Amino acid sequence: MEKEHLIFGIRAIVEAITAGKEVDKVFLQKDAQGELMKDLLKVMKRNNVKFTYVPVEKLNRLTPNNHQGAVATIAPISFVGIETLVETVLEKTKTPLFLVLDQISDARNFGAIIRTAECSGVDGIIVQKSGAAPVNGDTVKTSAGAVFNIPICRVEHIKDAIFFLQGSGIKTVAATEKTDQTIYDISLTEPVAIIMGSEDRGINPSVLKIVDEKAKLPMFGTIGSLNVSVACGAFLYEAVRQRK
Repeated sequence: MEKEHLIFGIRAIVEAITAGKEVDKVFLQKDAQGELMKDLLKVMKRNNVKFTYVPVEKLNRLTPNNHQGAVATIAPISFVGIETLVETVLEKTKTPLFLVLDQISDARNFGAIIRTAECSGVDGIIVQKSGAAPVNGDTVKTSAGAVFNIPICRVEHIKDAIFFLQGSGIKTVAATEKTDQTIYDISLTEPVAIIMGSEDRGINPSVLKIVDEKAKLPMFGTIGSLNVSVACGAFLYEAVRQRK
């Protein structure tokens, strides 16, 4: 974990949260108590900041400084709201390309996807706050810095994001093997959002029920699936091919 993405000390973390900083997660010492710790817990719960209890040894490994039983990770980027993202992009182009990630949990996969998205002209990436990989040092490194060049939006629920996209005139296409239609059978030339599922479970069934179209990649080997970052690249570059 990179030191520049850490803050430590109860008051410092409280101030960061109340100032609207993108605090990803807070590590708390298991047996830490006191009024300041109670205040921190209240602030975190009020702002939906994730936290976990850990042994003091872990906190000591994260920082040699006086952490007071609390260390937090801060995202190296600022996230954008979905309304702002969609409105801004639609002002720039009539045929936007969005990427929706349904709980991609591996930071390196996330970074690889961001890199491909930036290279293929994706206008914005939408992820869910809970269950999604953090934007941390691994993400930044694997993305080769692309994370700083493409807007990323975090939402409470992927389903709400899809409804918003659809209401904005954007077709939603789910990458799933649960269809007879391949990616080469559908049009990606209009405003579209491609939805990719998590590494182990794929796209949530409740999300699959509300998308406009489903598509899969043809598979000819004995292995039944591709790494999600590879599959994502194939989908995005089919969109590039069709739009040429």
